[in-house]
Amino acid sequence: MVRAAVLSAVGAPLEIIGIKLPEPGPGRVRIRLAAAGVCHSDLSLSDGTMRIPLPAVLGHEGAGTVVSVGEGVTHVAPGDGVVLNWAPACGLCHACVIGEVWLCSDALAGAGGLHARTADGRELHPGLNVGAFAEETVVAANCVLPLPDGIPLTDAALLGCAVLTGYGAVHHSARVRAGESVAVFGVGGVGLAALQAARIAEASTIVAVDVSPEKEELARAAGATEYVVASATTAKDIRRLTGGRGVDVAVECVGRAVTIRTAWDSTRRGGRTTVVGIGGKDQQVTFHALELFHWGRTLSGCVYGNSDPAKDLPVLAAHIRAGRFDLAAMVTERITLDDVPSALSAMPAGRGGRALVVF
Repeated sequence: MVRAAVLSAVGAPLEIIGIKLPEPGPGRVRIRLAAAGVCHSDLSLSDGTMRIPLPAVLGHEGAGTVVSVGEGVTHVAPGDGVVLNWAPACGLCHACVIGEVWLCSDALAGAGGLHARTADGRELHPGLNVGAFAEETVVAANCVLPLPDGIPLTDAALLGCAVLTGYGAVHHSARVRAGESVAVFGVGGVGLAALQAARIAEASTIVAVDVSPEKEELARAAGATEYVVASATTAKDIRRLTGGRGVDVAVECVGRAVTIRTAWDSTRRGGRTTVVGIGGKDQQVTFHALELFHWGRTLSGCVYGNSDPAKDLPVLAAHIRAGRFDLAAMVTERITLDDVPSALSAMPAGRGGRALVVF
């Protein structure tokens, strides 16, 4: 038996209970978790914004050590440090064939399978494939990425979602160029990664936007050159900071209609707005036809940072080893597995940075 955080039904509080994991069969790997990040997507799963088969072990951003491997697994071995990949590409669907692996149609195929059982025999699914809110987990081999050399195992958990998403939003989706101006909306884990990525891209002006004035120091440490407390005048405030034009790129990490609209309004004519935040179906964003023509802006969605984890992890590792990207600075709280339910409950209040479950 290992302890895990289980979501029984939409809207129900997470329960910390004992679960029984199977031994890894062919093509599967058993991992002892070192750490798991508490991501806003976990909240979206628990409140029903995103739907998954239930009951499930939540947690999708994690790193740990291989305990054992099943037949046919050769890229990792017991004792290896690894990062979990919650959205593994199948390599066969249309998106994978054309190189857009972040849009793989079968990436979440494993989320509906049998993952574990409770002490009384109830079947559990793996939340977003990996079930990282647990002392141990068993996952498909393609959900396991070898930990790059020189990266601390505990902090490496953030690479599994927040860092790939924020870094990728800037470098792959928005394609920020040196000298461009960038606004990042939302100073959570993904937002902090996006700010660091904008600094790495050598953006000129980097504006962080958040509802909380207390996050300014955190944002500036990540690379923000300006800080704006969100209000009804946010778009005007950003234009004032950019010579009246607006930023070249806005990265929205919140997933609310008002924030998406403000991010759009904050970009210059011909600018680019990338939406990373996951919002519900009730979050309707409206535009009129004339403004679409007049402003010539680009609005795009961004899934998992438009990243290919196998290719991007070595690049990120090089930035981390060189001191250009600071993983530890993104962690604002280190908690235990028992603290996960309260960490999710506190998330709507806008806590900055990442809470990291350390096992």
